Amino acid sequence: MWDKARSFAHKHLKPGSVNLKIVDDQKTNSPEVSEPPAEDSSSSGTADQQAAAAAEREQLQAEVADLQDRMLRRQAEFENFRRRTERDRSDFLQYAGMEIVRDLIPILDDFERALKTESADAEYRKGIELIYQRLVDTLKKMGLEPIETPPGAPFDPNQHQAVVRAETEDFPDNTIIEELQRGYNFKGKLLRPAMVRVAVKPAS
Repeated sequence: MWDKARSFAHKHLKPGSVNLKIVDDQKTNSPEVSEPPAEDSSSSGTADQQAAAAAEREQLQAEVADLQDRMLRRQAEFENFRRRTERDRSDFLQYAGMEIVRDLIPILDDFERALKTESADAEYRKGIELIYQRLVDTLKKMGLEPIETPPGAPFDPNQHQAVVRAETEDFPDNTIIEELQRGYNFKGKLLRPAMVRVAVKPAS
């Protein structure tokens, strides 16, 4: 009889470990609580790196702009220096003979005074005139230009020096009466003003 009962139980009943379902009271009864997400340290570090890179880029851009400004200034200064040097060189070459010509002008004055003197020797006078003319032609080729001061010409303080002011009614006021010493220009620049006598209107 006991053998039949054990056989029936073995066929129709499952072991206790299978029929029993273990329930976790802690999981079933208590609601799940979500933990707050941890801070993403990698994203924070990336933002700092981006900010540092932006600041460095701005600093480099400022340095590049400053270097470009300095370069432009240096180029402008060099260009001005080059132009000034070329102008000085041109002026030097153009007016290099000015001082030599200035020293030769008194010799022209001596020749002119000699030619105003009467001479009984016609050949001697002709020789003096020839030397004087050759000297004048040579100096003209170098750039010497006599200042014309005919009587009655207006007085120009930029070209003339009034040595004497004479009251007269024979000439208009502030005009040249007589040239006392010839003046000269050298390539358009005043080398020596002409010394003249200037007419002044008589006082009433």
